[in-house]
Amino acid sequence: MGGRVSWWRAVTLGAALMVFAFSASPSEAQVSRADSAAVLLEAATRFEQDGRWDVAEAIYIHITETYGSTPSATEARARLAAPPSDRIEQISRMELPVFGTIYGLWMGVAVPLAFGSDSEEAYGAGLLIGGPLGLFSSRAWARSHPMSEGQTRAITWGGIWGTWQGLGWANVFDFGEESCSPTGCISYGDDGESKVASMLVGGALGIATGAIIARNPVRSGVSSAAQGGSTWGSIYGAMLAEIVNGDDYDSGDGVMVTSLIAGNIGLLAGGALAGKYDLSRGRVRMINLGALVGGVGGLGLDLLISPDDEGAAIGIPLVTSLAGLAIATHATRNDDRSFSEPGSDLGASLFSYGDDGLTLGTPLPIPTMLPYEDVNGRPTRRPGITMELFRAKF
Repeated sequence: MGGRVSWWRAVTLGAALMVFAFSASPSEAQVSRADSAAVLLEAATRFEQDGRWDVAEAIYIHITETYGSTPSATEARARLAAPPSDRIEQISRMELPVFGTIYGLWMGVAVPLAFGSDSEEAYGAGLLIGGPLGLFSSRAWARSHPMSEGQTRAITWGGIWGTWQGLGWANVFDFGEESCSPTGCISYGDDGESKVASMLVGGALGIATGAIIARNPVRSGVSSAAQGGSTWGSIYGAMLAEIVNGDDYDSGDGVMVTSLIAGNIGLLAGGALAGKYDLSRGRVRMINLGALVGGVGGLGLDLLISPDDEGAAIGIPLVTSLAGLAIATHATRNDDRSFSEPGSDLGASLFSYGDDGLTLGTPLPIPTMLPYEDVNGRPTRRPGITMELFRAKF
């Protein structure tokens, strides 16, 4: 990075330095080298946030060459060495408004549902208000707090994961259901309002936690590993609970508790391991893909050999998925940098078609409302989870 600067970088650097020089007062000309470097670093960061990497790169190089012993030079070197996926680019600026819009629409339906509203007007108003409110509020936040992809993903996944945790623990504690005994029945809510409220609280806590985490730099590999770790942790936890305890286990609450706890452990472990070993987003995706291929292969074995024991039927795809994860981790151990190039990010679908052709990913749970019939046969809706299988961009 430290060689000769191209003519275009020289021109952009000169223009930036002229603006800096003419905007400084005589008293400001006496500031220390560290202060000067800090001002230039802030200017470079602004250019990077606006998508002008050429200008930002030229200023970063100038800082490292002219103010090499300052803290700002250390930060500039880190920015120059960072993979393209960790830059503050268009994908980072768009993801939060997209998530905010979808989450706002979800809240527009969930809030009146949590209060047990039967009014169509309430849901209509919620949709009309929730979507625009989510869009403009998240867009304003993204503009005032420019973030990398990893920081943005900490917030969006925090909202999704928190919503899932809220639903899971509400099911464990029987929110919105009745508990009956010979002495009578105790109601814990009606038609799932308590569960929806728990999802709203969980989502809000998840978003707040993600925003706190995003106050510090978060590499895209760390956020991707936390995503994958939480997803696979939940799946593996549920499978292990079924295998170890079998029919003697309370499959309603016990499996859910194990899955929720294992998912949280996976989230923390995935982020920690990615940070320790500096995993790139691309390598994490290949590891997730290995786990997915291994699990699907195990299901194929189940169909071929048709095991009589339920534990064996669950254990085969569990073992093959873990084997696929281990093989993919080992096979990509020397290829981290090759996965650091920017590419299309279509989201968490099993199959995605875009600029990079057909790709595989890890489908992630998305909160939704599913049709349901109550005990009297009346149609209603209850909170549930969907998985996106295909998405395309043309």
